[in-house]
Amino acid sequence: MRIRLWNLLLGICLMNVVGSAQGEGFGVGVIVGEPTGISFKAWQTPTTAIDAAVAWSFAGRDAFHLHADYLIHNYRIIKLRRGKIPLYFGLGARLRLKDASHTNNDINLGIRIPIGLAYLLPNSPLDLFLEVVPIMNLIPATELDLNAAFGVRFFFR
Repeated sequence: MRIRLWNLLLGICLMNVVGSAQGEGFGVGVIVGEPTGISFKAWQTPTTAIDAAVAWSFAGRDAFHLHADYLIHNYRIIKLRRGKIPLYFGLGARLRLKDASHTNNDINLGIRIPIGLAYLLPNSPLDLFLEVVPIMNLIPATELDLNAAFGVRFFFR
């Protein structure tokens, strides 16, 4: 009896979410590449969002990676019959901790400029994304870096 009740409640929750379109709500998923970890996205308006990741960087020495970006989505460039593929771009920050000692050489702080494509599946709470992100490291030294990754997120209303 408990399993049936649990399945019923889960089904009701999923029915409420499946009809929702991206462009609203909060999404959680995975990002794979540089970095690899857990991705989050919170829509602010139908064309703007804040995304973030808690991840692991494999470039150079392994490192813990945090980033957050403000994104703007352009739906006019690529048109589809089903679904949407907005080009997005934005500005954000990255913090990378290379090991537990946290000396100046092991902390990187930089400015991110994400550029990507997202596929918003029709009648689905999922989106797929691919992005390339130039980074200007500011701490400990000024230098250029690059991240690139793809991912998938599930959106809740």
